[in-house]
Amino acid sequence: MRCGNDFLAERANDGLLFRMRIYLDMCCLQRPMDDQAHFRIHMETEAILGVLAWCEAGNAQLLSSVALRYEIDHNPHPVRKAFAQETLSKSAVSIPASSAAAQRARRYAASGIKALDALHLACAVEANADYFCTCDDRFLRRAKLASTATTRAVSPAELIEILDP
Repeated sequence: MRCGNDFLAERANDGLLFRMRIYLDMCCLQRPMDDQAHFRIHMETEAILGVLAWCEAGNAQLLSSVALRYEIDHNPHPVRKAFAQETLSKSAVSIPASSAAAQRARRYAASGIKALDALHLACAVEANADYFCTCDDRFLRRAKLASTATTRAVSPAELIEILDP
């Protein structure tokens, strides 16, 4: 399994270095704003903050998308909205709407994934994300069963294990 700095070397091509690409869905981006009194939420928060630090250090590219921007724009909570905006302002790539992503999202939705979740997953796959991370257990189970090309659906804990085995 590719991980951490080994992954950077694995993606070297003609002298150019390509960093891993990570897509965090909105529940991941909002996890640090959730009630930290719950052990699982606290642990997922620490994992997500670690992933964000990993990206800020230049070890991976944080991806944004039209789906994330849509959710941020429709967030009625100013503090949560500001946190997500600030986090995504550091993203390396923003995935625009495309007919390919829309078609892929429809296929995912037909398999039982909620429409907006399907769009998040489709955007990640269309952007060739290496990892798609979500805190939503039901969505994660379905995403792992979906055809996602080389994009691997993971939980925050799984992603930290990959980055720092």
